[in-house]
Amino acid sequence: MNSNQKYKPRRSFKKPFRGNSSRGTGRKKERIDIQKFVQPAMKVEQEEKYVPKHLFSDFNFLPVLKKKIIQKGFTHPTPVQDKAIPLALEKKNILGIADTGTGKTAAFLLPIINDLLTNKSKQTLILAPTRELAIQIKKEFDTFSDRDMKLFSTVVVGGAPMYAQMRDLKRGVHVVIGTPGRVQDMIRRGLIKLDAISHVVLDEVDQMLDMGFVKDISAILEQIPQDSQRFFFSATLAPTIQKLIATFLPDAEKIILKKQATSKNVEQNIVKASKQDKFTVLRTILEKEEVTKTIIFSETKRDVQKLSDELKKEGFFVGALHGDKRYRERVSILNQFKENRITILVATDVAARGIDVPDISHVINYEIPQTYDTYIHRIGRTGRANKKGNALTFVL
Repeated sequence: MNSNQKYKPRRSFKKPFRGNSSRGTGRKKERIDIQKFVQPAMKVEQEEKYVPKHLFSDFNFLPVLKKKIIQKGFTHPTPVQDKAIPLALEKKNILGIADTGTGKTAAFLLPIINDLLTNKSKQTLILAPTRELAIQIKKEFDTFSDRDMKLFSTVVVGGAPMYAQMRDLKRGVHVVIGTPGRVQDMIRRGLIKLDAISHVVLDEVDQMLDMGFVKDISAILEQIPQDSQRFFFSATLAPTIQKLIATFLPDAEKIILKKQATSKNVEQNIVKASKQDKFTVLRTILEKEEVTKTIIFSETKRDVQKLSDELKKEGFFVGALHGDKRYRERVSILNQFKENRITILVATDVAARGIDVPDISHVINYEIPQTYDTYIHRIGRTGRANKKGNALTFVL
């Protein structure tokens, strides 16, 4: 399919989609001033270019890892990498507050790989809020570690066969990447020994806490040795995160790269539409030439599937991503989205967490998000790599 083709025209126009936007989310809805959703993007070309203090060749990595980094074409680190990697190589604990898509995964993976290469008896635990993000971290780990390094990793997440995960853990791995619930399950089975953990990473910790994992995370951190190296990364610094930091990361080196709540590369605006006209307005937006690749957020699994089905009936190339989808279905849908076989993804917040897809032109909130932090995370999917993005929020 041509990457610019978004839909196949149909003669008939279907009934508008009408969904209840806030049923069954389980989260307390926050009153948000809709003016927060209106913000012009700054001109990207006027952005002051960050000049790193280091090159990747300057970092004190082992020769085998340096060779791999060179092969991958890495020369200039991103700001978070430039600041975090030297501290991490000094075995410092790190708290990073940065937008998604800023290279933070490599910022913690590379120092950890380097340390594991010096002592393969060590083990790392990486916690992520969703399966998709855990899988994405695993893929990035695999790009930097090859067979010659003999470093092994596994993904431990719900919605995937447990047997294969248990088999990997029994065989022994250096890096466990998982979601809090499934990791806790493996701990109870005696397959993950927390007293052996030398590095622990909480990636997108704000989202994990928002999803209700605070007890699971606290229980895990309480059992990990005090001298383990710790990395916490988040897009926001909410009060719940500050409490967790005070308890488990009091001596952290802080790297705060966010100067404003939302990316200055994202043009933000609202779309006023009644419930009756909502679907018609959405269709009109999606038909615009500049809308090339889009994520539409809706609140519930049912609403996501229904909206996706309605758009598909209208001829759009669309996929739905939510918790009721089987693991293989979710992976297939994400791959289709990355490869432009579908150009519209309708998703819940949880399912879309960890999506790393370039060139998303628009993020559309089909309902007002439950919290402003949720809004920040959603629109962080567009406007990456100094490109202009667009965020639209439907309001009544």
